[in-house]
Amino acid sequence: MSIFSSVSPDSLPNRVLPVLGVLALALVWFLDLGVIQPNRIVPGTGHGLLSAVGGIGAGLVTVILAGCVLMSLLPVRRRYLPLLVLVGLSLALMPLLLDVFASRHLPENAPYARSSIGAGFWCLLFLLSLMLIEILGRLGSGRGLQLLILAAICGSWLWMLQGDGLESLSLVREFNARPEKFEQALWTHLALAFGAVSISACLAFVLALKMIRSTAWRRPILGAVSFLQTIPSLAVFGLLIAPLSALAAAFPALQAMGIRGIGWAPALLALVAYSLLPMVRNTFVALTEVPETLADAGRGMGMNEKQLFFKLKLPLALPVIVEGVRITTIQAIGLTAVAALIGAGGFGSFIFQGLGQAAMDLVLLGALPTIALALLADALLTMLADSLKPIPATA
Repeated sequence: MSIFSSVSPDSLPNRVLPVLGVLALALVWFLDLGVIQPNRIVPGTGHGLLSAVGGIGAGLVTVILAGCVLMSLLPVRRRYLPLLVLVGLSLALMPLLLDVFASRHLPENAPYARSSIGAGFWCLLFLLSLMLIEILGRLGSGRGLQLLILAAICGSWLWMLQGDGLESLSLVREFNARPEKFEQALWTHLALAFGAVSISACLAFVLALKMIRSTAWRRPILGAVSFLQTIPSLAVFGLLIAPLSALAAAFPALQAMGIRGIGWAPALLALVAYSLLPMVRNTFVALTEVPETLADAGRGMGMNEKQLFFKLKLPLALPVIVEGVRITTIQAIGLTAVAALIGAGGFGSFIFQGLGQAAMDLVLLGALPTIALALLADALLTMLADSLKPIPATA
Protein backbone atom coordinates (compact mmCIF):
# COMPACT_ATOMS: atom_id res chain seq x y z
CA MET A 1 0.00 0.00 0.00
CA SER A 2 1.26 3.48 -0.83
CA ILE A 3 2.50 5.67 2.02
CA PHE A 4 0.18 8.36 0.64
CA SER A 5 -2.91 6.17 1.10
CA SER A 6 -5.80 7.78 2.95
CA VAL A 7 -6.32 6.78 6.58
CA SER A 8 -9.60 6.93 8.43
CA PRO A 9 -9.63 9.68 11.06
CA ASP A 10 -10.63 7.20 13.76
CA SER A 11 -8.33 4.33 12.74
CA LEU A 12 -5.23 5.65 14.54
CA PRO A 13 -4.72 6.81 18.14
CA ASN A 14 -5.13 10.50 18.88
CA ARG A 15 -1.68 10.58 20.47
CA VAL A 16 0.21 9.96 17.21
CA LEU A 17 0.66 13.62 16.31
CA PRO A 18 1.64 14.80 19.82
CA VAL A 19 4.19 11.98 20.14
CA LEU A 20 5.73 12.86 16.77
CA GLY A 21 5.87 16.53 17.75
CA VAL A 22 7.49 15.87 21.13
CA LEU A 23 9.99 13.49 19.54
CA ALA A 24 10.89 16.09 16.89
CA LEU A 25 11.33 18.76 19.56
CA ALA A 26 13.58 16.51 21.66
CA LEU A 27 15.76 15.30 18.78
CA VAL A 28 16.26 18.75 17.24
CA TRP A 29 17.63 19.94 20.58
CA PHE A 30 19.79 16.93 21.45
CA LEU A 31 21.28 16.22 17.99
CA ASP A 32 23.50 18.38 15.78
CA LEU A 33 21.53 20.53 13.35
CA GLY A 34 24.54 21.13 11.09
CA VAL A 35 28.25 20.44 10.67
CA ILE A 36 31.05 22.69 9.47
CA GLN A 37 33.71 20.78 7.49
CA PRO A 38 37.12 22.16 6.49
CA ASN A 39 36.82 20.15 3.23
CA ARG A 40 34.68 17.41 1.68
CA ILE A 41 36.41 14.49 3.43
CA VAL A 42 37.66 15.60 6.86
CA PRO A 43 35.02 15.22 9.62
CA GLY A 44 33.67 18.55 10.77
CA THR A 45 32.42 20.19 13.95
CA GLY A 46 28.79 19.68 14.86
CA HIS A 47 26.50 22.43 16.13
CA GLY A 48 23.29 21.98 18.04
CA LEU A 49 20.13 24.01 17.47
CA LEU A 50 21.05 26.90 19.77
CA SER A 51 24.58 27.22 18.43
CA ALA A 52 23.49 26.72 14.81
CA VAL A 53 20.75 29.32 14.47
CA GLY A 54 21.07 31.42 17.63
CA GLY A 55 18.61 32.11 20.40
CA ILE A 56 15.92 33.69 18.21
CA GLY A 57 16.00 30.91 15.64
CA ALA A 58 16.05 28.18 18.28
CA GLY A 59 13.15 29.83 20.09
CA LEU A 60 11.12 30.09 16.88
CA VAL A 61 11.66 26.42 16.07
CA THR A 62 10.70 25.47 19.63
CA VAL A 63 7.54 27.59 19.54
CA ILE A 64 6.45 26.10 16.20
CA LEU A 65 6.97 22.50 17.33
CA ALA A 66 5.35 23.16 20.71
CA GLY A 67 2.44 24.78 18.88
CA CYS A 68 2.04 21.66 16.74
CA VAL A 69 1.97 19.50 19.86
CA LEU A 70 -0.57 21.67 21.68
CA MET A 71 -2.77 22.10 18.63
CA SER A 72 -2.84 18.35 18.02
CA LEU A 73 -4.16 17.84 21.57
CA LEU A 74 -7.29 19.91 20.94
CA PRO A 75 -10.45 17.76 20.98
CA VAL A 76 -11.92 19.19 17.77
CA ARG A 77 -11.56 17.82 14.25
CA ARG A 78 -11.07 21.32 12.83
CA ARG A 79 -7.59 21.41 14.35
CA TYR A 80 -6.21 19.43 11.41
CA LEU A 81 -6.53 22.24 8.87
CA PRO A 82 -4.37 24.79 10.79
CA LEU A 83 -2.01 21.94 11.65
CA LEU A 84 -1.70 21.16 7.95
CA VAL A 85 -0.80 24.78 7.20
CA LEU A 86 1.71 24.98 10.08
CA VAL A 87 3.47 21.68 9.32
CA GLY A 88 3.44 22.31 5.55
CA LEU A 89 5.00 25.76 5.93
CA SER A 90 7.57 24.38 8.37
CA LEU A 91 8.62 21.73 5.87
CA ALA A 92 8.75 24.24 3.01
CA LEU A 93 10.90 26.73 4.97
CA MET A 94 13.32 24.27 6.58
CA PRO A 95 16.21 25.23 4.23
CA LEU A 96 16.23 28.63 5.96
CA LEU A 97 17.73 26.90 9.01
CA LEU A 98 20.68 25.76 6.90
CA ASP A 99 21.04 29.26 5.43
CA VAL A 100 21.22 30.86 8.87
CA PHE A 101 23.58 28.16 10.10
CA ALA A 102 26.01 28.67 7.20
CA SER A 103 25.99 32.46 7.54
CA ARG A 104 26.80 32.20 11.27
CA HIS A 105 29.54 29.58 11.27
CA LEU A 106 31.18 29.27 7.85
CA PRO A 107 34.72 30.77 7.87
CA GLU A 108 35.21 33.59 5.35
CA ASN A 109 38.83 32.84 4.40
CA ALA A 110 38.41 29.10 3.89
CA PRO A 111 37.51 28.39 0.24
CA TYR A 112 37.21 24.63 0.79
CA ALA A 113 35.10 24.84 3.95
CA ARG A 114 31.50 23.83 3.66
CA SER A 115 28.41 23.29 5.77
CA SER A 116 26.77 19.89 6.00
CA ILE A 117 23.39 18.69 7.22
CA GLY A 118 23.37 17.20 10.70
CA ALA A 119 21.37 14.34 12.18
CA GLY A 120 19.02 16.74 13.98
CA PHE A 121 17.93 18.31 10.68
CA TRP A 122 17.29 14.91 9.06
CA CYS A 123 15.25 13.74 12.08
CA LEU A 124 13.22 16.96 12.06
CA LEU A 125 12.55 16.56 8.33
CA PHE A 126 11.52 12.92 8.76
CA LEU A 127 9.21 13.50 11.72
CA LEU A 128 7.54 16.55 10.17
CA SER A 129 6.95 14.49 7.02
CA LEU A 130 5.30 11.77 9.12
CA MET A 131 3.13 14.42 10.76
CA LEU A 132 2.12 15.76 7.35
CA ILE A 133 1.16 12.27 6.12
CA GLU A 134 -0.83 11.65 9.30
CA ILE A 135 -2.68 14.97 9.02
CA LEU A 136 -3.54 14.39 5.35
CA GLY A 137 -4.83 10.94 6.22
CA ARG A 138 -7.04 12.22 9.02
CA LEU A 139 -8.42 14.94 6.77
CA GLY A 140 -9.24 12.32 4.12
CA SER A 141 -7.70 14.54 1.46
CA GLY A 142 -7.71 13.56 -2.19
CA ARG A 143 -4.66 12.45 -4.14
CA GLY A 144 -4.59 15.72 -6.09
CA LEU A 145 -4.25 17.83 -2.93
CA GLN A 146 -1.49 15.57 -1.63
CA LEU A 147 0.51 15.92 -4.85
CA LEU A 148 -0.07 19.68 -4.86
CA ILE A 149 1.32 20.04 -1.33
CA LEU A 150 4.27 17.79 -2.19
CA ALA A 151 5.01 19.84 -5.32
CA ALA A 152 4.82 23.10 -3.34
CA ILE A 153 7.25 21.85 -0.69
CA CYS A 154 9.69 20.43 -3.26
CA GLY A 155 9.48 23.64 -5.30
CA SER A 156 10.30 25.73 -2.22
CA TRP A 157 13.32 23.55 -1.47
CA LEU A 158 14.61 23.74 -5.05
CA TRP A 159 14.19 27.51 -5.14
CA MET A 160 16.06 28.00 -1.85
CA LEU A 161 18.83 25.53 -2.71
CA GLN A 162 19.55 27.52 -5.89
CA GLY A 163 20.05 30.73 -3.91
CA ASP A 164 23.38 32.19 -2.86
CA GLY A 165 22.77 31.53 0.83
CA LEU A 166 23.08 27.75 0.47
CA GLU A 167 25.87 27.56 -2.11
CA SER A 168 28.26 26.53 0.68
CA LEU A 169 26.12 23.49 1.54
CA SER A 170 28.16 20.38 0.85
CA LEU A 171 25.34 18.68 -1.04
CA VAL A 172 24.90 21.74 -3.28
CA ARG A 173 28.65 21.94 -3.90
CA GLU A 174 28.75 18.30 -4.94
CA PHE A 175 25.94 19.00 -7.42
CA ASN A 176 27.51 22.21 -8.75
CA ALA A 177 30.77 20.35 -9.40
CA ARG A 178 29.06 17.91 -11.78
CA PRO A 179 25.72 19.24 -13.16
CA GLU A 180 26.21 17.60 -16.57
CA LYS A 181 27.00 14.25 -14.98
CA PHE A 182 23.93 14.58 -12.76
CA GLU A 183 21.67 15.21 -15.74
CA GLN A 184 23.20 12.29 -17.62
CA ALA A 185 22.77 10.05 -14.57
CA LEU A 186 19.12 11.11 -14.29
CA TRP A 187 18.29 10.19 -17.88
CA THR A 188 20.27 6.95 -17.68
CA HIS A 189 18.51 5.96 -14.46
CA LEU A 190 15.10 6.72 -15.94
CA ALA A 191 15.87 4.90 -19.20
CA LEU A 192 17.07 1.74 -17.45
CA ALA A 193 14.29 1.61 -14.85
CA PHE A 194 11.33 2.46 -17.08
CA GLY A 195 12.76 0.55 -20.05
CA ALA A 196 12.96 -2.57 -17.90
CA VAL A 197 9.43 -2.01 -16.57
CA SER A 198 8.04 -1.54 -20.10
CA ILE A 199 9.70 -4.69 -21.44
CA SER A 200 8.71 -6.78 -18.43
CA ALA A 201 5.10 -5.52 -18.65
CA CYS A 202 4.82 -6.77 -22.23
CA LEU A 203 6.46 -10.11 -21.39
CA ALA A 204 4.35 -10.54 -18.26
CA PHE A 205 1.13 -9.92 -20.20
CA VAL A 206 2.03 -12.58 -22.75
CA LEU A 207 3.08 -15.07 -20.05
CA ALA A 208 -0.10 -14.43 -18.05
CA LEU A 209 -2.26 -15.06 -21.12
CA LYS A 210 -0.35 -18.29 -21.77
CA MET A 211 -0.98 -19.40 -18.18
CA ILE A 212 -4.71 -18.63 -18.52
CA ARG A 213 -5.10 -20.52 -21.79
CA SER A 214 -2.98 -23.51 -20.77
CA THR A 215 -3.01 -24.70 -17.15
CA ALA A 216 0.01 -26.94 -17.85
CA TRP A 217 2.18 -23.82 -18.22
CA ARG A 218 1.23 -22.24 -14.89
CA ARG A 219 3.63 -24.10 -12.63
CA PRO A 220 6.69 -23.83 -14.97
CA ILE A 221 6.20 -20.10 -15.64
CA LEU A 222 5.58 -19.15 -12.00
CA GLY A 223 8.47 -21.35 -10.92
CA ALA A 224 10.84 -19.74 -13.41
CA VAL A 225 9.98 -16.13 -12.54
CA SER A 226 10.05 -16.96 -8.81
CA PHE A 227 13.48 -18.52 -9.22
CA LEU A 228 14.78 -15.39 -10.98
CA GLN A 229 13.51 -13.27 -8.08
CA THR A 230 15.47 -15.30 -5.51
CA ILE A 231 18.88 -14.76 -7.13
CA PRO A 232 20.79 -11.85 -5.50
CA SER A 233 20.98 -8.82 -7.79
CA LEU A 234 24.78 -8.64 -7.80
CA ALA A 235 24.93 -12.33 -8.73
CA VAL A 236 22.63 -11.75 -11.71
CA PHE A 237 24.77 -8.86 -12.91
CA GLY A 238 27.89 -10.99 -12.56
CA LEU A 239 26.41 -14.03 -14.28
CA LEU A 240 25.49 -11.98 -17.34
CA ILE A 241 28.99 -10.56 -17.89
CA ALA A 242 30.55 -13.70 -19.40
CA PRO A 243 27.83 -14.68 -21.92
CA LEU A 244 27.30 -11.11 -23.12
CA SER A 245 31.06 -10.62 -23.52
CA ALA A 246 31.22 -13.80 -25.60
CA LEU A 247 28.28 -12.72 -27.76
CA ALA A 248 29.80 -9.27 -28.32
CA ALA A 249 33.11 -10.86 -29.35
CA ALA A 250 31.37 -13.31 -31.73
CA PHE A 251 29.04 -10.75 -33.31
CA PRO A 252 30.61 -7.32 -33.93
CA ALA A 253 27.16 -5.91 -34.74
CA LEU A 254 26.14 -6.40 -31.12
CA GLN A 255 29.26 -4.61 -29.93
CA ALA A 256 28.46 -1.73 -32.27
CA MET A 257 25.06 -1.46 -30.60
CA GLY A 258 26.72 -1.12 -27.20
CA ILE A 259 25.93 -4.65 -26.06
CA ARG A 260 28.85 -6.02 -24.07
CA GLY A 261 29.64 -7.71 -20.78
CA ILE A 262 29.36 -4.49 -18.78
CA GLY A 263 27.20 -1.42 -19.24
CA TRP A 264 23.51 -1.03 -19.90
CA ALA A 265 22.88 -4.42 -21.55
CA PRO A 266 23.42 -6.74 -18.54
CA ALA A 267 21.77 -4.19 -16.30
CA LEU A 268 18.64 -4.07 -18.46
CA LEU A 269 18.41 -7.87 -18.73
CA ALA A 270 18.80 -8.28 -14.97
CA LEU A 271 16.18 -5.63 -14.23
CA VAL A 272 13.74 -7.28 -16.63
CA ALA A 273 14.31 -10.64 -14.94
CA TYR A 274 13.66 -9.14 -11.51
CA SER A 275 10.53 -7.33 -12.71
CA LEU A 276 8.72 -10.37 -14.07
CA LEU A 277 7.37 -11.97 -10.88
CA PRO A 278 5.12 -9.15 -9.57
CA MET A 279 3.99 -8.36 -13.12
CA VAL A 280 3.10 -11.95 -14.05
CA ARG A 281 1.45 -12.68 -10.70
CA ASN A 282 -0.71 -9.55 -10.63
CA THR A 283 -1.72 -9.84 -14.28
CA PHE A 284 -2.67 -13.51 -13.93
CA VAL A 285 -4.62 -12.97 -10.70
CA ALA A 286 -6.39 -9.87 -12.04
CA LEU A 287 -7.59 -11.58 -15.21
CA THR A 288 -8.64 -14.82 -13.55
CA GLU A 289 -10.51 -13.17 -10.66
CA VAL A 290 -13.07 -11.46 -12.88
CA PRO A 291 -16.43 -12.99 -11.81
CA GLU A 292 -17.69 -15.56 -14.29
CA THR A 293 -21.21 -14.24 -13.81
CA LEU A 294 -20.16 -11.00 -15.50
CA ALA A 295 -18.70 -12.95 -18.42
CA ASP A 296 -21.93 -14.93 -18.73
CA ALA A 297 -23.89 -11.67 -18.74
CA GLY A 298 -21.65 -10.37 -21.51
CA ARG A 299 -22.17 -13.52 -23.56
CA GLY A 300 -25.88 -13.15 -23.05
CA MET A 301 -25.63 -9.66 -24.55
CA GLY A 302 -24.01 -11.13 -27.66
CA MET A 303 -20.35 -10.35 -26.92
CA ASN A 304 -17.73 -12.70 -28.34
CA GLU A 305 -14.59 -13.76 -26.43
CA LYS A 306 -12.49 -10.94 -27.89
CA GLN A 307 -15.05 -8.33 -26.87
CA LEU A 308 -15.36 -9.91 -23.43
CA PHE A 309 -11.60 -9.64 -22.92
CA PHE A 310 -11.09 -6.05 -24.08
CA LYS A 311 -14.38 -4.54 -22.88
CA LEU A 312 -14.97 -6.47 -19.66
CA LYS A 313 -12.08 -8.47 -18.24
CA LEU A 314 -9.19 -6.13 -19.06
CA PRO A 315 -10.86 -2.93 -17.72
CA LEU A 316 -11.77 -4.73 -14.48
CA ALA A 317 -8.25 -6.16 -14.16
CA LEU A 318 -6.38 -2.91 -14.87
CA PRO A 319 -6.23 -1.61 -11.25
CA VAL A 320 -4.53 -4.81 -10.05
CA ILE A 321 -2.23 -4.85 -13.09
CA VAL A 322 -1.21 -1.24 -12.43
CA GLU A 323 -0.52 -2.19 -8.80
CA GLY A 324 1.96 -4.77 -10.11
CA VAL A 325 3.51 -2.11 -12.31
CA ARG A 326 3.82 0.16 -9.25
CA ILE A 327 5.63 -2.50 -7.22
CA THR A 328 7.91 -3.33 -10.14
CA THR A 329 8.71 0.32 -10.89
CA ILE A 330 9.76 1.07 -7.31
CA GLN A 331 11.86 -2.09 -7.25
CA ALA A 332 13.49 -1.27 -10.60
CA ILE A 333 14.35 2.30 -9.53
CA GLY A 334 16.17 0.96 -6.49
CA LEU A 335 17.96 -1.88 -8.30
CA THR A 336 19.13 0.48 -11.06
CA ALA A 337 21.38 2.14 -8.48
CA VAL A 338 23.12 -1.21 -7.88
CA ALA A 339 23.65 -1.61 -11.64
CA ALA A 340 26.25 1.17 -11.49
CA LEU A 341 28.69 -1.47 -10.22
CA ILE A 342 28.86 -2.95 -13.74
CA GLY A 343 29.17 0.40 -15.48
CA ALA A 344 25.49 0.98 -16.25
CA GLY A 345 25.54 4.54 -14.91
CA GLY A 346 22.63 6.19 -13.16
CA PHE A 347 22.54 7.65 -9.67
CA GLY A 348 24.30 4.59 -8.31
CA SER A 349 27.57 5.89 -9.76
CA PHE A 350 27.46 8.81 -7.30
CA ILE A 351 26.66 6.47 -4.42
CA PHE A 352 29.61 4.16 -5.03
CA GLN A 353 31.99 7.02 -5.85
CA GLY A 354 31.06 8.66 -2.57
CA LEU A 355 31.59 5.43 -0.64
CA GLY A 356 35.00 4.99 -2.27
CA GLN A 357 36.04 8.57 -1.48
CA ALA A 358 34.46 8.65 2.01
CA ALA A 359 32.36 11.63 0.82
CA MET A 360 28.93 11.10 2.34
CA ASP A 361 27.37 14.10 0.62
CA LEU A 362 28.28 12.58 -2.74
CA VAL A 363 26.48 9.42 -1.57
CA LEU A 364 23.44 11.56 -0.76
CA LEU A 365 23.61 13.16 -4.20
CA GLY A 366 22.85 9.74 -5.64
CA ALA A 367 20.61 8.37 -2.90
CA LEU A 368 18.20 11.29 -2.46
CA PRO A 369 17.12 11.52 -6.15
CA THR A 370 16.66 7.74 -6.21
CA ILE A 371 14.35 7.94 -3.18
CA ALA A 372 12.50 10.90 -4.72
CA LEU A 373 11.93 9.02 -8.00
CA ALA A 374 10.60 5.98 -6.11
CA LEU A 375 8.20 8.09 -4.02
CA LEU A 376 7.00 10.00 -7.09
CA ALA A 377 6.40 6.77 -9.03
CA ASP A 378 4.56 5.32 -6.03
CA ALA A 379 2.26 8.34 -5.73
CA LEU A 380 1.49 8.64 -9.45
CA LEU A 381 0.86 4.94 -10.05
CA THR A 382 -1.26 4.63 -6.91
CA MET A 383 -3.35 7.55 -8.12
CA LEU A 384 -3.66 5.90 -11.54
CA ALA A 385 -4.76 2.59 -10.00
CA ASP A 386 -7.38 4.37 -7.87
CA SER A 387 -8.74 6.23 -10.90
CA LEU A 388 -9.13 2.95 -12.83
CA LYS A 389 -11.20 1.22 -10.14
CA PRO A 390 -14.80 0.73 -11.27
CA ILE A 391 -17.39 2.93 -9.58
CA PRO A 392 -20.35 0.91 -8.26
CA ALA A 393 -23.64 1.80 -9.86
CA THR A 394 -26.16 3.54 -7.63
CA ALA A 395 -29.90 3.36 -7.74
